[in-house]
Amino acid sequence: MKPTRRTVVKSAGLALFAPAMGVLGQAASGGPARAQEQTWRDGVALLGDLKYLPGFKHLDYVNPTAPKGGRVRLQASGTFDNFNPVVSSVKGSLGAGTAFVFDMLMTQTLDETSSAYGLIAEAVRYPPDFSYVIYRLRQEARFHDGMPVTPEDVIFSFDAFKKYDPRQAAYYRSVVKAEKTGAHEVIFTFDERGNRELPSILGQIMVLPKHWWEGIDASGNKRDISATTLEPLLGSGPYRIKEFVAGRTVVLERVKDYWAKDLNLNVGQYNFDEIRFEYFRDAVVALEAFKGDQADYRHENSAKRWVTDYDFPARQDKRVVLEEFPIRNIGWGQGFAFNIRRDKFKDPRLRRAFNFAFDFEEMNKRFFFSQYRRTSSYFDGTELAWNWVPDELERRDPSAAIEGTQVPQALELEILETVRDKVPPEVFTKPYTNSVGGNAEAMRANLREAVRLAKEAGFEIRDKRLVDSRNGEPLTVEFLNEQPDFERIILFYKASLERLGIGVTVRTVDHSQYENRLRSRDFDVVTMLRLQSLSPGNEQRDFWGSAAADAPGSQNLIGIKNTAVDALIERVIFAKSRAELVAATRALDRVLLWNDYWVPQYSNSQYRTARWDRFDRPDVMPKYGLSAFPTVWWWDEERAGKVGPRP
Repeated sequence: MKPTRRTVVKSAGLALFAPAMGVLGQAASGGPARAQEQTWRDGVALLGDLKYLPGFKHLDYVNPTAPKGGRVRLQASGTFDNFNPVVSSVKGSLGAGTAFVFDMLMTQTLDETSSAYGLIAEAVRYPPDFSYVIYRLRQEARFHDGMPVTPEDVIFSFDAFKKYDPRQAAYYRSVVKAEKTGAHEVIFTFDERGNRELPSILGQIMVLPKHWWEGIDASGNKRDISATTLEPLLGSGPYRIKEFVAGRTVVLERVKDYWAKDLNLNVGQYNFDEIRFEYFRDAVVALEAFKGDQADYRHENSAKRWVTDYDFPARQDKRVVLEEFPIRNIGWGQGFAFNIRRDKFKDPRLRRAFNFAFDFEEMNKRFFFSQYRRTSSYFDGTELAWNWVPDELERRDPSAAIEGTQVPQALELEILETVRDKVPPEVFTKPYTNSVGGNAEAMRANLREAVRLAKEAGFEIRDKRLVDSRNGEPLTVEFLNEQPDFERIILFYKASLERLGIGVTVRTVDHSQYENRLRSRDFDVVTMLRLQSLSPGNEQRDFWGSAAADAPGSQNLIGIKNTAVDALIERVIFAKSRAELVAATRALDRVLLWNDYWVPQYSNSQYRTARWDRFDRPDVMPKYGLSAFPTVWWWDEERAGKVGPRP
């Protein structure tokens, strides 16, 4: 399941998503008894029970008396030219903070892994076979112009996202129609049964105002929901767009009469009167701006900068605070991803050869001060990873109870047996391993193995160049990149690949060109980041499914068309218990890894943040919320007075 409303913090082109929070609380399980078919529920837990019960006053991780006011300045990377979320996956670059402008039918908390609770929808009901879902809307729900949120708005929004956003079309492909069933009710009907996620993920739809989109803008032109726009949108959420400078700045202001400001799910949240996003195209410039007190808060994704670049006067006198938060809610999958639509990358043995040329250990020492670990899973750092071990279990999630194994066993083995003839045999006999370097001798051995694998794939060295023995064409690869400070990583890797005789170029482009080339699949290799939730489901079809490989705007960048992968994705989606979900996800993880679709990079278990000490936060922080900034924080006058006025 994807996160719902998201706080998006971008640093040097890297996006981290933290789901926002909210509940009404009526315990419900993912498998209701038939007698409960007509029972209205305040929330849905996919596999288990909801935490919050009726009558609670506020979430456990907020300060219910947090003061409202103040202004917070955040940083974003790249640029933007669009505020319309409907077309953001295929056109333009969406402005930061857009998610704060719109409410959804349902939302999630930051102290549960797979629960959804009513926001615009006060209640939900569905049958035991999950063949449809009905939402009952709150009569008090309003857009910022005072107009009520209606079933017509919900249907309009769903139809627009499904028609104009290929990712949403794939995500909701099993939803065949949306209909009004009452003055405040809407039903979604499915063409499949047993998909436990559908009642929850339909709640993730941003609800847009039909009347506004069907009207005219200030210039007298009819609005077009299929086009990008820089007209500030009408929403229903806690903030509205106050002002902006295209490509540079977005300023949000708190909606003082926000319809849901007093709901128990929102108490103690959205405390700042103003949130300002300033865009930077260069990470070094962004850091210098922060040091100069031109921004209040930043997430630091560079180990080198974290160690070497924060020793400045404001840090020394404690006006700037550095703090790390544990990453518990994200499976971190990051690597050099091949575009296997291109013939030269179709053989997994050649792709495996690229792994043996990557000296992570030396890179970690030289560039990262040994702060990272090598990624070894598409769900790295969670119990969903094939190699989850008890010490990680204790460190990352003491409540988890399922241990990983080196080779598939029990239920995981049973699931993999269903696709045995379609997967690499190593899936059953060997734990997946990355190459290990760190010294000259190890790298010589790794490069010899890379040459052997390349030869098996039909490539040989001629005149110090690796060529395709079938047609004599030299093997070349272009690394497409949008982060200037990431070039040093690629250039380090480039040297090893060139020792194999591979011609390597590095192409760093601006954000807009980068996005356009991804959408058109015009690349050889890119750095791919997949942030996985603790409850994977329908989004896996878009990540790795065959139907998404050629779909415009899909997230299947690699171009995977693999029937075994498709079958395992379905096992994940239709799992009937947490144990089955974990086993199916681990099976999928192994199969993806042993196909060598990428060269795993690295990950970290801590979310690094820096802030000017003008803010305060709740005593109890949400378990799965990273820093939860700025949603549950607030402006602290006393602290701000000690730090001094902003320039």
